[in-house]
Amino acid sequence: MIDRKSLVTRHNPVITKVEPLSPLSVGNSEFAFTADITGLQTFPESYKVPLGTQSQWGWHSTIKQNLYELKDITLQNLDTYGRDVPYPLYPEDKEEAYHWLRQNPHRIHLGQLAFTLIKENGDKAEITNIEDSKQILNLWEGSLLSEFYLEGKSVSVITVVHPRNDEIGVKVNSELLSENRLQVSLKFSAPDMYSNNWDECGDLDWGNKDRHNTEIKGQSLNSLNLKRTMDEDSYEVAWNWNAGEVQKTEKHEFVLTPKDEKEFIFSVSYSKTTPETSDFEETIRLNKKYWEEFWMSGGAIDFSGSKDERAHELERRVVLSQFLTAIHCGGSLPPQETGLMYNSWFGKFHLEMHWWHAAHFPLWGRTPTLEKSLHWYNKILPLAKELAASQGYEGARWPKQVGPDGKQSPSVIAPVLIWQQPHPIAMAELCYQSNKNKETLECWKKIVFESADFMASYAVWVSEREEYVLGPPLIPAQENHKPEESMNPPFELEYWKHGLELAIRWAERLGVDSPSKWKEVAEGLADPPHKDGVYLAHENCPETFTKYNHDHPSMVGAFGILPGTLIDKEIMKQTLRKVMSDWQWDTAWGWDFPMCAMTAARLGDREMAVDFLLMDATKNTYLPNGHNYQREGLTAYLPGNGGLLTAVSMMACGWQGANSGDLPGFPKYDSWSVKWEGLHPLL
Repeated sequence: MIDRKSLVTRHNPVITKVEPLSPLSVGNSEFAFTADITGLQTFPESYKVPLGTQSQWGWHSTIKQNLYELKDITLQNLDTYGRDVPYPLYPEDKEEAYHWLRQNPHRIHLGQLAFTLIKENGDKAEITNIEDSKQILNLWEGSLLSEFYLEGKSVSVITVVHPRNDEIGVKVNSELLSENRLQVSLKFSAPDMYSNNWDECGDLDWGNKDRHNTEIKGQSLNSLNLKRTMDEDSYEVAWNWNAGEVQKTEKHEFVLTPKDEKEFIFSVSYSKTTPETSDFEETIRLNKKYWEEFWMSGGAIDFSGSKDERAHELERRVVLSQFLTAIHCGGSLPPQETGLMYNSWFGKFHLEMHWWHAAHFPLWGRTPTLEKSLHWYNKILPLAKELAASQGYEGARWPKQVGPDGKQSPSVIAPVLIWQQPHPIAMAELCYQSNKNKETLECWKKIVFESADFMASYAVWVSEREEYVLGPPLIPAQENHKPEESMNPPFELEYWKHGLELAIRWAERLGVDSPSKWKEVAEGLADPPHKDGVYLAHENCPETFTKYNHDHPSMVGAFGILPGTLIDKEIMKQTLRKVMSDWQWDTAWGWDFPMCAMTAARLGDREMAVDFLLMDATKNTYLPNGHNYQREGLTAYLPGNGGLLTAVSMMACGWQGANSGDLPGFPKYDSWSVKWEGLHPLL
């Protein structure tokens, strides 16, 4: 058996200076708190990443002027084999409504919790006054220990998040307490989005103080209860402490002065209704139990016996990715690409990324974690069916960029993307492989069948070719193609076939007949297009490796992520080699590297699988906090972390039909020593 505690704790992040791109977070999958070097959010200006406090329920829609619906913008019709299909692509003369729908609803920052540190001369301390800092994220216990000095006086801070509540617990020990030189502030930012750019939506707005209200609901010697109101949205905050005095210093700011000279303990809890705070020691106890159970359950993989110099870094990425996806991607909603850390794409989630965020959970023996967010598809099923029907299709069409309400966002790309459509089927199948019973089949039956109905309806029979085709119009996973030109991208063709065949098997397990159209389309799809011995981005893209060799090389996913029943292995082998040599890797995204690694593994090229997984590329960078860096403005990209976990599991455990004891994605020579347990094969 693997010594799991040693495996995990040898990768505890240890920070000894401000890491502007790499703050540390604690959380519980429904709520997360991101801290600076002090253990709170004291010096946010020293970071290039917003220090967020976010939850799954914390959303807001701006109602300064109007509350818009999709009917308030102009839809563009795209010709679909003689039939006009409407999509919300461009603003035209409805720019205000168009951008409002993109920005709303958006996630909100629930509150900034910070120290006010006072120097001996009475001035407020700056980050340059902080000395000998050391911060350790204890992964095994899910707690953050921060230690630093101010003018020779030590400060020690423990920060935790309650495993069941949206609550932060903090304990402070410091000589500054007896000198009245340490305070804690809680303040609230305005809730609105002002930028139309998705990568500028994480910044907090400390102006516009009349756009929200902070009301004191109750106050005692040891507690403060607040109600936050923003247009039609509201939430409440409960703050309690062991000994101190709180004052309202600004319209949306409160400052707590400790009265205990030895130890200061406080908790802050957030809720849509009535939050309650917990005893700090109880929170610590429950948190330790929660995280120990997490690490002792599910899968584990140990590379410590490897001689390859990259093995330790891979193990670090794997351990930290498990922690990060647990707190950011394991909740009741599909995650946004930056999780509960800060807003990207207005805080909305991208359903084509849901597989990358969460498909690894069943593979690592944590199926219930995926099921939490998979249930959301059942909730929005009526809207997805309405969307399909509005375009003349059957079944349910899942939107691409979406908030918790399930309403699609207008975009020049999102509405014509299709590769998210089979995801619910594939993820439901992963859940079934873990729990092969009728309860599982009944639970996901509707989303499997409605997804398949749409997919069969979407494919077009072209009698001259005697085959079913996909598009135009569509945009493939590689998003730099025009919808009017894109036809038969290899990954989407294989995924359509794979998804429909899974749906047929689902019906067979339930003992019901599946629509004949499902089988007809699955068996009648066009072959993936190729030219000069390599697969193309799509049928009308002969310049795939010259003009379009950027963004995602998604054609290789047809035999890697997927089993590749339509794929010629020799052509795919040549395609992957050409991707390795000719792709513009500075334009790729974090999940492209594990995607290519999975393709190499299925092709039997073990060395190339590891080379792809650990390629030295900016977009394949993993920061000290474990986040997959893409660029400034997008310093956390959780699809990369999730993709890494999926690829490593597959490379170690294999896939259905492979020899699970053969480590099919790692070189056989002795430079790699791989021990694993509790993993499950990919489909």
